[in-house]
Amino acid sequence: MAISERCSNEELASLFKVLGHPQRLAILHLLETQELCVCEIEAALGLRQAYISQQLTLLREAGLVCFRREGWNVRYRIARPEVYTLLEMAETIHSTLGQCARVAPEEEAALSCGVSCREEVPA
Repeated sequence: MAISERCSNEELASLFKVLGHPQRLAILHLLETQELCVCEIEAALGLRQAYISQQLTLLREAGLVCFRREGWNVRYRIARPEVYTLLEMAETIHSTLGQCARVAPEEEAALSCGVSCREEVPA
């Protein structure tokens, strides 16, 4: 993506805001491998239908899920499977929070902050 085509910070923050809700993440995980209707999501998560519909609307407005009608039912599916790459990266980052990034010894001198990961950083 060219620099001029980059999303604004506000646009990215809006996406992260949608992703920053535990129940919406749970819905995305359920939809990872299959299409589901609201009643199936309701059964899997034990949440009210109206609440699930609200969360699906937010996910749909963000462009992360889409739907199709099947008789009386509406079946939801992932519109952007790339979201799972983002979530996997977030899980990796979260699992290593508090640890310094691994830097090859020959690259240590190029660190601009001047603080070695081996040193204690004053609070």
